[in-house]
Amino acid sequence: MRLTPTHAVILLVVVLLLFGANRLPGVARSMGQSLKIFKKEMQDLTGDGTSTSAPATPGPATTTSTTTPPAPGAPDPVATTAPEGSEVPPPPPAPPAAPRS
Repeated sequence: MRLTPTHAVILLVVVLLLFGANRLPGVARSMGQSLKIFKKEMQDLTGDGTSTSAPATPGPATTTSTTTPPAPGAPDPVATTAPEGSEVPPPPPAPPAAPRS
């Protein structure tokens, strides 16, 4: 089905009746800004996949059979926050330790 001039006129009359002549420029401006923002975000999303840096290759996996607790007063490496501007959120805080009996 094609949009004929008759359909366009009927659509224009319906839009004028719904929004009124006073609000129509504001509605058009708002839709134009929304479309502009949408196009910009789509370009940003498609641009994210084109990285110029070489992909990092994973090294051999190393595991340790035992772990030693950190020295008293030493900062917990897991509880440190992510660097500024990083997209990785910091880990949640550790639950309080149970009292020893």
